Amino acid sequence: MSQADAVRSFPRRQARTRRFTLGAPRSFRIARDGLTVAFLRSSAGDDPVQQLWAWDATSGEERLIADPAAVDGSGNELPPEERARRERAREQAGGIVRYATDANLDRAVFSLGGNVWLAELAGGTPRRLELPGPVIDPRLDPQGRRLAWVRDGSVYVTDLDGGSPRVLVDDDDPQVTWGLPEFIAAEEMGRQRGLWWLADSSGLLAARVDNNAVMKWHLTDPAEPSREPTVLRYPAAGTANADVSLALLDLEGGRTPVVWDREALPYLADVLVQPDRPPSVVLQSRDQRRLVVATVAADGACEAVYDHTAEPWIELLDGLPRWLDDGRLLVALDDLASDTRRLCADGAWLSPAGLQVRSCVGALDGDPVMAGSRESTSMALWRCPPNGGEPEPLTPVDGVWSGRTAGGTLVAVGGDLRRTGTRAELRRGGDVITVRSHAAHPDLAFRVEQLELGPRRVPSALILPSSHDGGPLPVLLDPYGGPHAQRNVRRLDAFATSQWFAEQGFAVLVADPRGTPARGPAWEHAVAGDLASVALEDQVEVLRAAGERLNFLDLGRVGIRGWSFGGYLAALAVLERPDAFHAAIAGAPVTDWRLYDTHYTERYLGHPDEQPEAYERSSLLPRAAALRRPLLLIHGLADDNVVAAHTLQLSGALLEAGRPHEVLPLSGVTHMTPQEAGAENLLLLQVDFLRRALGVAAQ
Repeated sequence: MSQADAVRSFPRRQARTRRFTLGAPRSFRIARDGLTVAFLRSSAGDDPVQQLWAWDATSGEERLIADPAAVDGSGNELPPEERARRERAREQAGGIVRYATDANLDRAVFSLGGNVWLAELAGGTPRRLELPGPVIDPRLDPQGRRLAWVRDGSVYVTDLDGGSPRVLVDDDDPQVTWGLPEFIAAEEMGRQRGLWWLADSSGLLAARVDNNAVMKWHLTDPAEPSREPTVLRYPAAGTANADVSLALLDLEGGRTPVVWDREALPYLADVLVQPDRPPSVVLQSRDQRRLVVATVAADGACEAVYDHTAEPWIELLDGLPRWLDDGRLLVALDDLASDTRRLCADGAWLSPAGLQVRSCVGALDGDPVMAGSRESTSMALWRCPPNGGEPEPLTPVDGVWSGRTAGGTLVAVGGDLRRTGTRAELRRGGDVITVRSHAAHPDLAFRVEQLELGPRRVPSALILPSSHDGGPLPVLLDPYGGPHAQRNVRRLDAFATSQWFAEQGFAVLVADPRGTPARGPAWEHAVAGDLASVALEDQVEVLRAAGERLNFLDLGRVGIRGWSFGGYLAALAVLERPDAFHAAIAGAPVTDWRLYDTHYTERYLGHPDEQPEAYERSSLLPRAAALRRPLLLIHGLADDNVVAAHTLQLSGALLEAGRPHEVLPLSGVTHMTPQEAGAENLLLLQVDFLRRALGVAAQ
C-alpha cells in the first residue's frame, strides 16, 4: 500500500480494526503447572469475533478450542449487566471476550448472549450448559467440577457432572446485587468481578452491593424520544457510594458475613485467593490514604496483617498486594528518599531505587516478576530476587511490555518503536514461542522523535509529516495529560492517530505532564488539590521549548485536541491560555469535577464539602466567559462515565457569556468512540475544524 493510500484509508481502517487491535492474541491465562496457556484471538485484523485458543507446552502447538461461529446462540442480545461490564472494561470486540478456567486449565467456560458454554481444553466440541439465565460472569471452581454465576443479581451454583442449579444467595431488593462489582470498582479500581471461589473449592466469596443510597441519574436518547430513560446509579464526588460488603457462601446455601470496619474502610479494592492460605481482602479508606490487607477466617472475622497510611493518596496497582510463596506479603511502597515506587516485603525492599514498579505479573520459582520502568516512556518485565539484589530484565527494556507468569511459564506481550503491532511470546525453560497475530497494521510512514522538553524535562514526542521538508508547520498538541495514562511511550502503535494528523499538515506534540505515571511519586502527586494548573503549565512549557528548538514550528497557529481528561485539558487550554492555543477540540470532557465519580475525583481533589476551593480551581465552568478561541465540544449522549451533562453545562455557560462555540452530539455513543463510519467521519470532522480554525490548507 502506498503512503498516500495508507493516509487516505487510515480513518476507516482504524475504525474497522478497533485501533488495529483485532486479530492480536490477548487475555492469556496460564495453568498452575505452566503446561497450558489459553488465550483469545480473532481470525483477521478486521474480524471482531474472538475465538478461544490454547497452547500446549508438550507439543509446542496451539489449537482452536471454541469458535463462536460454530456454536448456537452467539448472536443473542447481550444482557444489560454484560453491556455495562464491557463499557467499564472498554471492550470493543465480540464473540468470546471473557472466559474462566479451572486451576489446571483442563476446562474453560464462557458466555455468549447470556448462555454459557463449557469447553474441554484437551479437545472436543464445546457444549452449551442448560442453566437458568441470562448467565453473567460464569466462574469455574479451581478443581473444574462446579460452576458459579450471577443471574438477576443472585449467585447460582451447579455441579458440572450432575446435579441441578441452585441459588446460593439472593435479595428481594432490586437495588441489591450479589456477585457483581459496583460501578467505581469496575471503572476506577480495576476490579471487574464480585465473585471468587475459595482455593479448595469448598465455597465462594461474594460481594453484596446495595445501591439504594447512590444518587439516581437519568440518561436519555434525544434521537429516540419514545425510549424510556436509562436510570443510572452514579456516585458523584461528595455523594453516597454503594454500600459494599462481602460474605462467605458454602455450597449448601449457608452465608457468613465477612466483618470489618466498613465505615473506616468502605472500599473493597480486591480479594486475594491463593492456594494454601486463607483468603484476604484489600481495603481502602474513602480518602484513599489508608490501605489494609486482612485475612478472612472461616467465621468471617478479619485480621489485619498490613495497615499502611500515606499522603496524599495510596495508588492501587494491578497484582499488588499479593502473597509470596514464603508467606510474606508483597506490596508497593513509595520510597520518598529516591522518589521511587518499589516492591517491598515485610519491610525489606525487593526492587531497587530508580525502577518504578507498575504492576506484579506473578512469580518464577518464587521470585516476584514485576512490570517496571527505569524511565517513563518504557516498561519491561523484571525478575526480582526475593531478598533484594539486582533484578533481571526478562524483556527488552526499550519497549513497552506486560504479561503474566505461572508454573514456570512466562507470557510477555509488548512492542517498541521499531515496528507496529503487538508481539506475544511464551517462554518456558529456554524455549521462546511467538504466538501468531492476525492484526492489521496502520501502514503509515512514521516520523516520531522522543524528547524531554522544558525546565522539567517533560516526556514528549514530536510527530512530523513523513514528507516534511523543513517548511513551517502549524502545531497540534495531542495529549491525554491526566493520571493513570500515558501517550508518549516507546511503542509505535501509540502514535498512529497522531501520525495521521501529522500527515494532514501538522507538527504534532504529545506530552505527558505532571500527574501522569512512571516518572515517580512526586511527579504523580503534583496534581493533588489541582487537576488544572500543572497539567496545563507543562503543555505550555513543552510548546514554548519546542518552538525555541525547532524554528519551523508556527506558534501563531496552535491547536489542541483530546478525549476524556484530554478533552478537559484541551478546553482548559483555550479558556486559560488563548495566547498560546488558538483552537481546541474537547471530546467527552470533564467540565465540573463535582459531576465525576467519588473514587477518582476525591483521590486528587478531596471531598467537595471539605475542599470546595480545589473543585472551583479545577472546574471549567467559571472560566466560560474567557473563551476567545474556536472550541469544538464532542460528546456521546449515552456516555455513563463522563455524562453528557459536562458538555451541556459548559455549552450553557458559554452561551450565557455570549461566547460562540460548536457542539457535536453523538447519539447512542458511550465514552468509547463509535465504530466504522462514525469513527472514520469523526476524525475527518476534527481535521476540517482545525483547518478552518487555524487557516490550514488541505493536503
